[in-house]
Amino acid sequence: MEKRTRVRFAPSPTGPLHIGGLRTALFNYLFAKGKGGDFILRIEDTDQNRYVPGAEEYIVESLEWLGIPFDEGPGTPSEYGPYRQSERLALYAEFAEKLIASGWAYYAFDRPESLDKHRAAHEANGKTFIYNWHNREKLNNSIRFSSETVAKRIAAGEPYVIRFKCPVNETIELNDLIRGQIRIDSNTLDDKVLFKSDGMPTYHLANIVDDHLMQISHVIRGEEWLPSLALHKLLYQAFGWEAPQFAHLPLIMKPVGKGKLSKRDGEKLGFPVFPLSWKDSLGYREEGYFPETVLNFLALLGWNPGTEQELFSKEELIAAFDLQRVNKSGARFDPEKNNWYNHQYLQKKSVAELLPAYKKLLHTHRVDTTLFTEAFLAKVVGMVRERASFVKELWQLSHYFFTAPKKYDEKAVKKQWKPETADRMEGVKQVLVSVQDFNSASIESEIKEHISSSGLSFGQIMAPLRLAVVGALQGPHLFDIIELIGKEQTLQRIDSAIEQLKL
Repeated sequence: MEKRTRVRFAPSPTGPLHIGGLRTALFNYLFAKGKGGDFILRIEDTDQNRYVPGAEEYIVESLEWLGIPFDEGPGTPSEYGPYRQSERLALYAEFAEKLIASGWAYYAFDRPESLDKHRAAHEANGKTFIYNWHNREKLNNSIRFSSETVAKRIAAGEPYVIRFKCPVNETIELNDLIRGQIRIDSNTLDDKVLFKSDGMPTYHLANIVDDHLMQISHVIRGEEWLPSLALHKLLYQAFGWEAPQFAHLPLIMKPVGKGKLSKRDGEKLGFPVFPLSWKDSLGYREEGYFPETVLNFLALLGWNPGTEQELFSKEELIAAFDLQRVNKSGARFDPEKNNWYNHQYLQKKSVAELLPAYKKLLHTHRVDTTLFTEAFLAKVVGMVRERASFVKELWQLSHYFFTAPKKYDEKAVKKQWKPETADRMEGVKQVLVSVQDFNSASIESEIKEHISSSGLSFGQIMAPLRLAVVGALQGPHLFDIIELIGKEQTLQRIDSAIEQLKL
C-alpha cells in the first residue's frame, strides 16, 4: 500500500512570515493537494529566546488569507498532535537518550569559554575549530570517561549538552527531488548539538522526531537547509527509521543585484516582502494585492509549468504542480511583474466583486456614498477599471464623477484653452440644454453635429470640454461621463471652467 502523502510547513514564530516562507508553504500545499494528501502546520518554537508574541497568529492568518489552510495544526485535534514543539518537549529528551544508549550520541560537558579558547587557538594557526571525530576524544565529553563518572557528573547537576556522534570515513549518499544525487564525506561534518543544557532540543533533533512521529512523507523546505540534509539523513539512520523524501527549494533573489530577497530590498524599492503588514512594514494584503495575485506569482517563483500559461487558479496550480519542474537556481523577484498580475486579476473580477472595496475607498476620500445609487457606482467602476492595477487607483481614475474640478491641468489648459474657447463652450452649453434624451449616444450625436455645422475641428471642442468636465485630459469616453454626471452638473462645470479659465 502506497504511503499517504503528508507534508508540513514548520516556521519558527520569531517575527513576520517572509514572502519566501509563504512560498515554501504554498509549494507544500500544492504538492500535498495534488497527491490527495495532508498539509500540516507545525510551530517550531523551541528557541524561546527568539519567540515573538503574535507571530504564530500572523503565520496562521497569512495562510488563511492566501487560501491555503492547513489540514492539521495548532488548534486541530489529531492523533499526531500537539503541533507546537514547546508542547512536545518530553518526547525529545526521551529520543535523545535513545541515541546515547545506541552509541549515536554522547554527553558533552565543555563550557562555552573552553570552546572559545579552542577556537582562538585554531584561528591563531590559520585553522578552523570543528567539534568532530578529529578532536572529540580529547575534549570534555562522555567518550573519554566511564559511565560511572558521567552518571556522577550529571547527578551533581553539572551542565551538559548532547551531541550527535558523526561516523568516520563514510560517504553519505543523499537524494534530493530537485537537485538529484548528492554525496557528502562524513569527516567534514561536525558533531551537532541535539539537546541543549537548558533542557530544550535543537532544531535538528526536534525536526526529525516530529517528522517521523507525524508520518511526514516529503520534506519540502528552503535551500538554506540543504547543508543540514546529511545530518538529518544520519539521524534517521541512527533511529532506524525510514527517511522521508527531501526537496530543497531555490532561494528568492533580489530584483537587482546579487543575494537573496530581504526586507531592506522592499524598503529601498517600495514593495512588500511580507504577506500582511507587521508593525511598520508593508504587507501585500494592505497594499491592495489580491490573494489570487500573490498565490499566482509565488507559484511561478522557481517553478516552471512547462507552458506559456501565466495565470493560474489555485485548482489549476494543484493540477499542474510538479517538484520535477522546480528550478535549482534562484528565482529573481520582480515587483513590476507582480503588479501586472494584480492588474490581470482586477480585470477578471466582476464589478459587483469590486464594489465593496470601492465604497470603502470612497469613504476614505469623504464621499457620501448614500448620495449615489448602486447602479451609478457600478457604472463608474465599469468605466475606469481597465486602467487600474489596484482598487486604490480607482479613486484617481474616477474622482471627477463625485467632485467637480477645482483646478485644471496646467499643461492641458495652456495647450487647449484659447481666448475663443469660452465662446465655443457657451455654444456647447446651448446644445446640451436642448438634448432631450440625455444619454451618451444622443449627446455625442448632437455635439458632433454642432461641431460640423460650426466649421470647427473635433479637437477645438472635445479637449476643452473634457478639461471643463474632468479637470484634465483623462478618463473614459467623454459622453459616457457626461451622461453619468447628468445635464445640470455638466452645465455647472462648463460655467465654472469658463469663469476660472478667463484669458
